[in-house]
Amino acid sequence: MEETTVEKVDINIDDLFGGADAASVTLPEEDKKPNIFDRVKPEADFTFTEPVDEDDEDDEDLLDSIKTTTKKTVEGIKKEGGDILSDLDDDSEDDDFEEEQVETRGRKPINGFTDVINKMVKSDKLFAFDDDKPLEEYTAKDIEELLEANLEERANQVRRETPKQFFDALPNELKVAAQYVANGGTDLKSLFRTLAQAEETFEIDPSTERGQEKIITEYLTSTQYGTPEEIAEEIEIWKDLGKLEAQAMKFKPKLDKMQEKIVAQKLQEQELKQKQQAEASKQYMNNVYHTLKDGSLGDMKLDKKTQSLLYNGLVQPAYPSVSGKNTNLLGHLLEKYQFQEPNYTLISEALWLLADPKGYKSRIMEMGAQRNTEKTVRKLKMEQANKGAASLGVAEREKEQKPTQRKIPKPTNIFKRM
Repeated sequence: MEETTVEKVDINIDDLFGGADAASVTLPEEDKKPNIFDRVKPEADFTFTEPVDEDDEDDEDLLDSIKTTTKKTVEGIKKEGGDILSDLDDDSEDDDFEEEQVETRGRKPINGFTDVINKMVKSDKLFAFDDDKPLEEYTAKDIEELLEANLEERANQVRRETPKQFFDALPNELKVAAQYVANGGTDLKSLFRTLAQAEETFEIDPSTERGQEKIITEYLTSTQYGTPEEIAEEIEIWKDLGKLEAQAMKFKPKLDKMQEKIVAQKLQEQELKQKQQAEASKQYMNNVYHTLKDGSLGDMKLDKKTQSLLYNGLVQPAYPSVSGKNTNLLGHLLEKYQFQEPNYTLISEALWLLADPKGYKSRIMEMGAQRNTEKTVRKLKMEQANKGAASLGVAEREKEQKPTQRKIPKPTNIFKRM
């Protein structure tokens, strides 16, 4: 790498270069132009006017060195200037690009993304809206709503299919139990006994003599062929004739179908119960509605707030119960004042009202009439006492306040005859 050594000397630049070109020099940032009254800082340097003492050989070496440095400086400046100009051009292109990308207010369509959406819709990876709007006219907001709707639909599909896939993967016995519970069944012990009996029947091996006897016995018992003794005698006859296995193979499919019918009947009974419960619930809600729709209970008028409280409290199972299921407000309050916050006076009153409504209301009315009578008597006594006190006071005040009649002496006529 070439090294250049520069020594500081005092020379006459005008003599060397004949006037330097301003384009080849990097100038510092211009300072503020001084006022005519400002002091010039820094002081002007006139040392270049002093004579040069170095010999000619040193001047030539120095001249070559300065020329080399100047040449490199000029090349560096040109290169740097070229880079600056290039950067300016790039910035100009970026500005143009940014100006093209500036979005005006409103909903602008996306030109490139709709092709991808079209392909995904055609391949059933996305589902378009049902408004028949062409995808080419979709805006950014439309595409965002479309993607969000598809994601939500995909999540709902997973939620719908997961229980079904789980149900399909269950053994047949658990499928039956799950269907039974889904229909509202609660007698699981009876169901599992039926399932266990059916499973035992399905697993009987008709290739063994013991299995053959069991198949024949269960089938003939189910069809009410006869007494256990008669069935045992029939089995011995077939055994002696060598027809036991043939009869067992004949009865086995029929016996399996009979067990299947028993399980299906169990499910049908529960399904029927569920329908009856749904109908009873519907009828119950209708009865409550028609009872409260007029805004009165018998002779008592109900305001809107009380009417809404009673209706929702009777038809909405919004409260947890000790049974594990939700209950309405009536059941919740009965459990609350029996177990959680015992108030047996209130519970007894409620039971009396429910057990004997007429007797309870009659007793309430008697208590109300008795209290009204007592109140009336008390009021009359108070009025009588007030009236007597008022009469006595008036008489005394009249007596006290009665004015005395003023009298004057009668004049006497001295000239009247005696």
